[in-house]
Amino acid sequence: MSADFIQILFFLLAGIALIILLTARLKVHAFFALFVACFVVGIGVQLPFAGVIGAMKAGFGHIMQSLGFIIVLGTALGVLLEHTGSTRVMAAFILKKTGERRAPLAMNITGFVVGLPIFCDSGYIVLSGLNQTLARRTQIAVPVMATSLAAGLYAVHCLIPPHPGAAAAAGIIGVDLGKLILAGIGVAIPASAVGYWWAKHAGKKIPPLPVTQEDDAGTHAKLPSVIQSFLPVIVPIILIALGSFSAVEAHDNGIWNFFKIIGDPVIALFIGVLLALIPVRSWKENVMSKLLQEGVEKAGSILVIIGAGGAFGAVLAATKIGDHLGDTLPLAGMGIFFPFLLTSLLKTAQGSSTVAIITAASIIQPLLPALGLHTPTGQLLCVLSMGAGSMMISHANDAYFWVISKFSGLEMKVMLKVYSLATVFMGLTAFAMVYILSLVML
Repeated sequence: MSADFIQILFFLLAGIALIILLTARLKVHAFFALFVACFVVGIGVQLPFAGVIGAMKAGFGHIMQSLGFIIVLGTALGVLLEHTGSTRVMAAFILKKTGERRAPLAMNITGFVVGLPIFCDSGYIVLSGLNQTLARRTQIAVPVMATSLAAGLYAVHCLIPPHPGAAAAAGIIGVDLGKLILAGIGVAIPASAVGYWWAKHAGKKIPPLPVTQEDDAGTHAKLPSVIQSFLPVIVPIILIALGSFSAVEAHDNGIWNFFKIIGDPVIALFIGVLLALIPVRSWKENVMSKLLQEGVEKAGSILVIIGAGGAFGAVLAATKIGDHLGDTLPLAGMGIFFPFLLTSLLKTAQGSSTVAIITAASIIQPLLPALGLHTPTGQLLCVLSMGAGSMMISHANDAYFWVISKFSGLEMKVMLKVYSLATVFMGLTAFAMVYILSLVML
């Protein structure tokens, strides 16, 4: 083991430790934690100061080029669906189909569907009132209902763009977003189902809430129709799927070329935003303007984090850490397990799934050849493996953990027993699905 490798490894671990300390312990915004870590690693391994700055700018710019529009449009879509009441309409429709006796399943499916365009914490807050009312009406324990809903939202959040972690990892590793969305949905479904299963199993002995006459607050005076509510979510997914499929079709076919254009994630999400605007066409112009502005502003805080993650990855690439690790560690035998393990450790240590997967992607990108994951299929499996790792373990250092706890009125002991253990089973299930895919695809 060379002295250069020891030096690089030391400052890499120092950079990761600094990110964990600043974000989890001192509550510093992830952008600044990643920004400082760039200098700790870059200067620590004796890169020229100008070289560190140059790498940071290049990495930040690359991520913005790949994901900027997608994050903004996806965030705006989520804001519009939340404010028009479309999320509540989708929840009510799914509940009607499953029946009140299967209310936990209904909330799990609702979380999965609503979670496609909406971040898990926002989705949970929006649906928490409905969730509490159903718990009272059906006499099903709140931890069962809460974890069922949270699992559906969480599975999508960790695995599928335009959620920032998966989207950033795709940009860093170089994965086609359309293929990642389709494969991510396939992996997220069993992960979400396992979360629902554990919620029902672990919550059997917990007493339900007392029955009251209260209804969930915040019901919109005029809600959109079921079709209007689902279209902004379903149409972009279909278009992106067609766009990905068109890439393997003949290039001189006019129809497939058209699908390739409108199936671009940027265009598909923009169409979703336009569809989400239909229910608000009778609103005053300034209301619509405020909603779109809220979406853009919310996206800004996400963009700076993933941009800083791209900068950190570029600095790591400049250190040639991939070459050193490839020569020193038996990475070839670890394959997709290494991305899963690394992301799991980062997630458990500092709490944020987004920061965990971005940091892991930055470290793993130069290691792809050594891991045997440098092909397009290998890169796709790598991102899915990191997404599975970013699920576990959600506990007291995770903001989403406290959103669930506070909005559902659950104590720490119950949260750890039901929700945190659910995230462990979800992560392991998702990785098992990725492993099965690797046997088929590699």
